[in-house]
Amino acid sequence: MTVTPKVQIKGIREGLLVSLGDGSWPELKDALLQHIQQQANFLRGARLALDVGNSTLNPPEVQELQDALSQRGLSLWAILSASPKTIQTAQALGMATRLSKPIPDRVPSVPDTRLNNRENAILVRRTLRSGYSIKHASHVIVIGDVNPGAEIISSGDIIVWGKLRGVVHAGADGDENAIVCALDLSPTQLRIAGQIAITPQRKGKPQPEIAHLQDGHVLAETWNPKER
Repeated sequence: MTVTPKVQIKGIREGLLVSLGDGSWPELKDALLQHIQQQANFLRGARLALDVGNSTLNPPEVQELQDALSQRGLSLWAILSASPKTIQTAQALGMATRLSKPIPDRVPSVPDTRLNNRENAILVRRTLRSGYSIKHASHVIVIGDVNPGAEIISSGDIIVWGKLRGVVHAGADGDENAIVCALDLSPTQLRIAGQIAITPQRKGKPQPEIAHLQDGHVLAETWNPKER
């Protein structure tokens, strides 16, 4: 039986960190491109740092991968590896070979970001200012505000423990059961799966709200966790 190499993608400050499992380089490359194809809506436009572990890559192999990613709308800016030859190759092609912070045991040390391994959710402890973008293939939880000009795109739920003023897209892979919750729900644009909500003008004091799909429309109502 053939085992497909594991591909892990995690959000980091510089973009996305892609970690590959064990296997031959052709297998790893095919698994990576297949995974990217499956997550095309999420990953388009992303900057990737690739952790290839012990794989030894030569310049043509790296160049071929870089071209393949570019054709899919992605940019490869860094390669992390335990192989000195791979590091030398990446540097010769003008790529970075380390992140701004060291990553012990191939796990990124990212300020203000922690991962829930059980559901592969991402927890962000900061305010997302204009120009900040998060794209994640699972749930996204923000402890802080999401300002106008910031965006979150998630295949799962989006929960904001603060003011939501930016653009959010939950269930981006088509999950119509996804939800968006915020203590103050006033997004510039809110989407769930393929439906877009029109944000009504705020009346009265802000209150925690939850948005979900009902009969093909986005409905926002008072957020009461005891009722769900």
